[in-house]
Order: sequence, then structure tokens, then C-alpha cells
Amino acid sequence: MRLRLLPQVVLFALVLSGCVEQSNEVAPVLSGREYGVARPTQRSDVSKIADPTGVVTLSQALALALEHNPELKASSWDVLAAEAGRLQASLRPNPKLGVQIEEVGRTSERSGFDGAEATIKLSQPIELGQKRARRTTLASLERELAEWDFKTKRLDVTKEVTEAFVTVLASQERLALTEELVGVAEQAHNAVTQRVEAGRDSPIEQTKSAVALSTIRIEQQKAERVLESARKGLAAAWGGRTAGFDTVAGRFDKIVPVPSSAALGRLVSQNPDIARWTVEKKARRAALELEKARAVSDVTISGGWQRFNETDESAAVLGLSIPLPISNRNQGGIRRATYMLAKAEESHESAEIKILAALEEAAQRLAGAYAEATALKGDVLPGAQSSFDAVSEGYREGKFDYLQVLDAQRTLFETKGRYIESLTAYHKAKADAERLIGQSIESIKDIHEDNHKESR
Repeated sequence: MRLRLLPQVVLFALVLSGCVEQSNEVAPVLSGREYGVARPTQRSDVSKIADPTGVVTLSQALALALEHNPELKASSWDVLAAEAGRLQASLRPNPKLGVQIEEVGRTSERSGFDGAEATIKLSQPIELGQKRARRTTLASLERELAEWDFKTKRLDVTKEVTEAFVTVLASQERLALTEELVGVAEQAHNAVTQRVEAGRDSPIEQTKSAVALSTIRIEQQKAERVLESARKGLAAAWGGRTAGFDTVAGRFDKIVPVPSSAALGRLVSQNPDIARWTVEKKARRAALELEKARAVSDVTISGGWQRFNETDESAAVLGLSIPLPISNRNQGGIRRATYMLAKAEESHESAEIKILAALEEAAQRLAGAYAEATALKGDVLPGAQSSFDAVSEGYREGKFDYLQVLDAQRTLFETKGRYIESLTAYHKAKADAERLIGQSIESIKDIHEDNHKESR
């Protein structure tokens, strides 16, 4: 076989292929830090997460969750995957190397490869219609969407951690309340026992006080179990398997004036769930432009060498291939992209309506909880405490019976429990509202002035 030009042609094809590859604008592989996302922790590193001990604050819990929350780490991989998709979209089509040998094994005196014709050809698809540029634009927008979705997940995690922290804080307050109530009930039981032993009260009163004390101790045990469950729920927010910390610390009774629902509604545009739709619509338009570009047929050019072994001659081979768009002009792809753009427009409006409705509901809950907590702390709690102190003192002096003491005690601690519930509702409604506006309520300026303007 005399295919003497075969090595030279193969070398030429490889060099040409390498030149084409070097002309591509290949983006560097990113770790995620370049656009505000830390590379996620590998699976093998999960067991290395150190659970906090001692006292945990809200800022510490948020920092742990934003670094180790499993769902947030999974979402960050979406950003990296979208970046890889943008890199892939920016690449040009690869050239193709073809080898063809004809007339092998003829029946003439030239058998085998002696009379064969060998053709080595290099083909390169040429994309028309700006397909590569439009494809890269769409991939860049999809990466931006992934970043918005990551921001959304960060807000979700912040809200979940805040609510879990509030639940633990409220559970601690309820346990402290039941412990205080146990102490009061023990003192009352001792006082009743002394009065019964002195013949000043009936033994029935001692039985009543013993039953009340046992009931309160059952409530204490229930509060302890609720607190333990809440602690584990908070630890799960940062990927912890157990709750290694002792307590959480925070100003549970710290509440701030509530902005009006109209003032909160003006900030809803900062919510990533709404802000993302601007990018989403751009991406759908870019997808439509890409589908239109795909209707334009690409051209494939080819070139190579053909060797005639029978005559020991060679010749250049040139080719051009153009698909004929007779039946397939990408009509379905264009129509589908058009529909997806229309869907994005409708979805944007639907998202705004739902979020504004959710914000209105959260604002009303927040305002109601703030008003209730303020009234309980300022008026109701002092009155209940004063009444209980007076009845307890009067009972020791023989002015009241034990049923009146129990009634005043129940009123006081029900009021304290209601105050804890109102504070819990306030902090959770506040977390909901902050999730919907994308910022903390404390950061809103001129709350009092704004509420004054809204009331006029």
C-alpha cells in the first residue's frame, strides 16, 4: 500500500483542529466565590461540622446555617452548574476528521489496496444566525437566575432559622414560667398544709393544692420535652444531628414599632422572588431569539486530500454542505419559546399578587401581635400580678379561701403565657415580613413618620 501522504494529512488535520480549538474563548472554571457563592462543603466534610456548645445567639445560629445548611449547599451547586452551562454554551462545534477508502480488493491485476482510492477530509461546521452568541447570552441569564434562586434560598434559610430560634427562645420562657408556677404552687401547698394542721382549713383544701401542684409539674415535664424538640429543630437548621448547645440567648421581649402594610408593600420589589422575574423574562426572550437563529441552516465546509494508488497521483478535495430547510424550519421550537415568554409575563404578575397578599397577611399578624404584646405588658400583666399578690396576702391573713388564690394564680400565669404567645407570634410574623421584603424591619427608616403619614 502506497498511502505515503496519509501521515502528512493526518498531521495537517490535527493541527487545523488544534487551531480551531485555540480560537474559542474558554472561560475559566469558577469556584463560586467570584459571584458571592462559597464552594459547597463536600459530603465527606459533613461529619466535621462542629456543633456549638454553651449559649447560642441568633447571629451565631444564622452564621452556622448559612455556612452548613444542607439545602443551601445543594442550591449553591445549581449556581456552579449554571456557570458550567455558560462555559459549554460558549464553545464552537468541533471539526470532524473523515477517512474513506474506495475500490478495495478489485478483481483486476491490482488486488487489495493497490488500486484503492483513499480520501482524508476535515470538516468544520460553521454556525450562522449568531447561534453561539445567542446561546451564550441565554446561558448567562440562566446563571443569573440560578444566583437569584440561591439568594431566595438564603432568605428562606434565614427565615427558618429565625423562626426555629424564636421557638427555642419561647420554649425556654414557657419552661421558666412553669418552673416559676411550680415554685408558687409549692409555696401555696405548704401554706395550705400549715393552715390545715392548725385547724384553720379543711383537709379538702390540702387535697386541692396537692392536685394543682401535680398538674403543674406535669406541665413542667411537657415544657421540657417541647424545649428539647425545639432545640433539635434549631440544630437541624445548620445540619447538626444533635443539639449540643445548652441554651439560646436573645431579647425575647424586644419589639419595635410596626410599619404599615403600605410601607412594607413599597419594599417588596427587593424580594428575590419578584426581582428574578425581570431576568426570567430576559432569558425567555433570549431563548426565543435562539430558536429563531436555529431556523437558519448552518454550513459545513470540508477540505482534504484524495490519493489514487493506481496512478500514484493525489488531488485536493473541497466540499460545502448546506441543509435545505424544506419541512423543518424549527417552527415548533419558535412557537414553544413564544409561549414560554408569555408564561413568564403572566407568572411575574401572579408572583407579585401572591407576595403582596402574603405580605398584607403577615403585616396584619405583626401589627396584631405588637398591639397585644404591648397591651399585655403595659396594662394586663401588672394588674394580674397585683391581684395575685393581694389575694395571696389576704389568704395568709384568712381573708380569702384557697379557691380565690387558685383563681388569681391561674389568671396571672395564663396572662404570662398569653404574653409569651403574643411575643412568639410577633417575632414569627416579623420573620415572615422580613422574608417578603428582603430586609430587616429595623433597617427601615422613619417608621414613625411613615405610619403617621399613612394614618392621615
